[in-house]
Amino acid sequence: MAQRPALLTTTRLLDPSTGREGPGSVLVVDGRIAEVSWGATPGVPEDCERIECGHSVLAPGLIDLRAFVGEPGAEHRETLASASAAAAAGGVTTLVCMPDTNPVIDGAPIVDFVLRRARDTASVNVLPSAAITKGLAGREMTEFGLLQEAGAVAFTDGLKAVTNAQLMRRALTYARDFGALLMQHVEEPDLVGDGVMNEGEMASRLGLHGIPREAETVMLERDIRLVRLTGARYHAAMISCADSVEIVRRAKQDGLPVTCGVSVNNLVLNEGDIGHYRTFCKLSPPLRSEADRHAVIAALNEGVIDVIVSDHNPQDVETKRLPFAEAADGALGIETLLGAALRLVHTGDVSLARLLAAVSTNPAKLLGREAGRLAPGAPADLVLIDTDVPYVIDKRQLKSRSKNSPFDEARLQGAAMMTMVGGRIVHRSDLSGAAA
Repeated sequence: MAQRPALLTTTRLLDPSTGREGPGSVLVVDGRIAEVSWGATPGVPEDCERIECGHSVLAPGLIDLRAFVGEPGAEHRETLASASAAAAAGGVTTLVCMPDTNPVIDGAPIVDFVLRRARDTASVNVLPSAAITKGLAGREMTEFGLLQEAGAVAFTDGLKAVTNAQLMRRALTYARDFGALLMQHVEEPDLVGDGVMNEGEMASRLGLHGIPREAETVMLERDIRLVRLTGARYHAAMISCADSVEIVRRAKQDGLPVTCGVSVNNLVLNEGDIGHYRTFCKLSPPLRSEADRHAVIAALNEGVIDVIVSDHNPQDVETKRLPFAEAADGALGIETLLGAALRLVHTGDVSLARLLAAVSTNPAKLLGREAGRLAPGAPADLVLIDTDVPYVIDKRQLKSRSKNSPFDEARLQGAAMMTMVGGRIVHRSDLSGAAA
């Protein structure tokens, strides 16, 4: 059915692609932005729906480059339908799902399955990433060309790093030849060993084995040397410490095609949040020191870090209600990405425009998508944000099937009041200062 044109008005526009901000209106026709009027109301077609936005911030919808959705094979943890409902509630209009499903997304038929299931059941845009190696085993490359033709938007082995340097060199060479984006989880498993949290005084106090920062930096240094050798586009999925920031900064200064992301968890939490063995804060990469947290915030402001991701990784009770050392890594994140990230705005650490660029414009550029901007012709993937609404996270009210949120019972300020995908409203919030 044809959609009625919609005019979103009485709002504050923020276009993170240009940094422009001010009052205005947006006209949506046939699922795309038809007109952006700064400071004035445009002429509207007949039968146009008028949506009063109540002076909230209207911005491009969030794009999450890293989310585990469970389907196929782990529907008890998450499905495309539940993940997209959580995404819509969090203002995320596009999510890139990880390939570590069962079966692994390492062949064109599985890519096609995910795309068809998303079309039938998801309320937001779902873009599959494909595995770098078959079965995520780290031994044999997948068919990049066939996977890309099928619809894979990037290549990654999910929570596993490609440790074989020769294989990584070949993967980067193929990625360069196909113009593909390769996203690596920068963590050297042998250096991680049996570590379960950041190595340092806090780990010693808790009696837990630590993970040194070198587990991240050694892998990152090796990969960037291979990028220098091959000339391929390379994206470090998540960095978490000051040493990694310096490595990426040097690579960018040298003109290498290197980008990187950071988990929202590493931006707003630190190792102290583990407290008395809170397994919901057992993550990969681990929560680092407060000094490292400030280093990645500074890197985000500087532009060394390009994107913020939710690192959405739902886990069920059986894998989280265990002693800390035995619990699985991972936490919910897609629904709380915006609210948690807005903490940085309220503390004055990051501007709202910079924050929104890192969760919309920059991911769109990496994927070669038209989204992430307020401009005529762009997809009408939009989010209306009340930056001040207060609420308390209640994991029982979250849309995800699993409930392992590190922000459970946290007080947040700022949320998505409305989410629009392709001109269709997929979420309206009923927040009124109560629990989310």
